[in-house]
Amino acid sequence: MEHAASGLEKILAQSLRQAPRAEGPLLAWPLVCGSAVAQRTRALSFADGILQVQVPDAGWRTELQTLAARYLLAMNRYTAEPVNRIEFVIAAVESIDKRR
Repeated sequence: MEHAASGLEKILAQSLRQAPRAEGPLLAWPLVCGSAVAQRTRALSFADGILQVQVPDAGWRTELQTLAARYLLAMNRYTAEPVNRIEFVIAAVESIDKRR
C-alpha cells in the first residue's frame, strides 16, 4: 500500500510541475492543505513567489499561519515554481455567500 501511495504522489507531482508555472501552486493548494481546509479556503493568486489564499475569518487566518511552514514544504515538493510565502487573506462577506 505504501508503494502505491508513493507512486500516486509522484504522478501528482509530475502533473502539477507540468501545469503553467503560475497555476501549479493554485492547483496544489487543495492537495497540500487537505480536503477539510480546502472546503473553507481558496487559492486566489500566485505571483513573485507568494501564494494568496482566501480564508473565511481572522480565526482561520491565525490557525493557518501557524501551519504555513508545513504547507510551504509540501507545496514546494509538488510545484515547479518555488513558493516562498503564503499570505492568508480574509474573504469579503459577499464572496463567502456566493460560494454557498
